[in-house]
Amino acid sequence: MTIKHFHNEMTDDAGRVRPHYASYASWLSEMPEERLAQKRAEADALFHRHGITFAVYGENSGTERLIPFDIIPRIIPADEWHTLAAGLRQRVKALNLFICDIYHEQNILKAGRIPAEQVLNNAQYRKVMQGVDVARDLYAHIAGVDIVRAGQGEYYVLEDNLRVPSGVSYMLENRKMMMRLFPRLFSRYRVAPVDRYPDMLLKTLRSVAPTGVADPTVVVMTPGAYNSAYFEHAFLAQQMGVELVEGQDMFVQDEQVFMRTTRGPQRVDVIYRRIDDDFLDPLAFRPDSVLGVPGLLQAYRAGRVTLSNAIGSGVADDKSIYPYVPEMIRFYLDEEPILHNVPTFMCRKKEDLSHVLDHLAELVVKEVHGAGGYGMLVGPASTKAEIKAFREVLVAHPERYIAQPTLALSACPTFVESGIAPRHIDLRPFVLSGEEVQLVPGGLTRVALREGSLVVNSSQGGGTKDTWVLEA
Repeated sequence: MTIKHFHNEMTDDAGRVRPHYASYASWLSEMPEERLAQKRAEADALFHRHGITFAVYGENSGTERLIPFDIIPRIIPADEWHTLAAGLRQRVKALNLFICDIYHEQNILKAGRIPAEQVLNNAQYRKVMQGVDVARDLYAHIAGVDIVRAGQGEYYVLEDNLRVPSGVSYMLENRKMMMRLFPRLFSRYRVAPVDRYPDMLLKTLRSVAPTGVADPTVVVMTPGAYNSAYFEHAFLAQQMGVELVEGQDMFVQDEQVFMRTTRGPQRVDVIYRRIDDDFLDPLAFRPDSVLGVPGLLQAYRAGRVTLSNAIGSGVADDKSIYPYVPEMIRFYLDEEPILHNVPTFMCRKKEDLSHVLDHLAELVVKEVHGAGGYGMLVGPASTKAEIKAFREVLVAHPERYIAQPTLALSACPTFVESGIAPRHIDLRPFVLSGEEVQLVPGGLTRVALREGSLVVNSSQGGGTKDTWVLEA
C-alpha cells in the first residue's frame, strides 16, 4: 500500500528541513550509516541485557521479543505540544465526567446526547458500579490517548485507552537510551524531560486514596511474569518504590485489603492494577480467575481501597463510544473540542453500514472491543479475498464494528535495514488525573517499520522512538 501524500515530520513538501529539526538534520547528515548501525546494535544489546522485552500472545515459541527501537527521534515544537497538551487535558476531564455520570445520574443519557443503549448494553459497562462513589469522582487516573497526524499536518485522536494503558515504560527507557547513546545531542536541544513521570504517577495514586487515609500504601498489581507487559509492571513498581504484587499476595478481611509481608499483613490503600476487570475478583466476575483477590469488589464498593483505573472505566474507551467524545466535551465542559476525532462510521447504523460495505477497499474497519491491531481490516492493504471474507463477518455482526477513512499518517525518518527512510508513526501521551490533570511533555511514539504499513502496534511488528518535545 502506498500513501500518496503524508505529512513528513522532518521536511516540508519542497524537501526543506522544518525549523525544529534543523540542528538534528545537520547532525544526522554528518553521521555515517555504519556509526548509526553500531549505535542501534548497542541499543538492542542493552535492552536485552536489561530485560526490556514483551511477549506476544499466541506465539508457539513463547519467547520474549524486543520492541524494535529506532534511534532517530520524533521532535515536536513547543507551540504544537502546548495545543496538544491542552486538548488532552480537556478530553480526559470530559471522559472522567462521563464515567462518573453514567454510574450515577446519567444526565447525558437523559438528555439524549448519547443513545442510552450504546452505554447500558455495552460489554464494558459494569452494573456493579452503579451508584458507587470513588475518590475525587475520578475513574481513569492513567489514560493513554493515541494521537495521529494526517496529510496536512493536523492532529486527530485515534482512540482513548482507559482500562490498563501500557507503554509508558518504553517512553522512559527510550529517553534513557538516547541520552546514553548520543549525550552530545542533548546539548544542541532543550528537550523537555520525562523522567519525573514515576514521581507524578505515585503522587497521582496517593492523591486518590480512600477518604481519611493520610499515608496511603500503594501497590502495583500484575497478572504475573508471563504477562506480555510484565517488564512494565515491575519497572513502574521499582521506579515508584512500591511493592509489585499478584492476586495471591493479597486478601480481604473486614472489607479491607491486605498484602502478605514477612512482617505480617499490611493494609493496601491504592492498587494500580494491570489486570482486566473480569479477572479482579472471582467472587464478582469470572469465577475461574486465579489472578484476582476474592472479596476485592466488596472492599472497593465500601470505599476502603482505590483501584486505578476504576472498574467499569472501559465503557468510555470502547470504540463504539469514541464517536461521542466531542459531544461529552460540549455537554460537561461547555467547550468545543481542541482535538478532533477521526470521522467514524458506526456499522450498527443501517446507512453507515451501507456506506462501509460499498467502500471496504478504502476504509479501516475495527472491532469495537478490539485492541493491539487485531480483528481489523485495512482496506487498501487487503486482498480481494480478505475483503470478501471480512464483508461476511461485517454483515453478520455489524454492531461489533466501526469504520474510518484510511488516514495518511505522518511519517518520520527512521533507520531501517535499507538506510534512512520515512515510516508512519503515531503518539501515545499519558495523562494523569488526581489532584490535577497533568502529563509529562512527550509520550510513546510508535512506528510502523514495514514500508507503507500503517499498523504501529508492537504485536504487529511495530517499533518505538524517543519523543522530543522542545522547550520554548
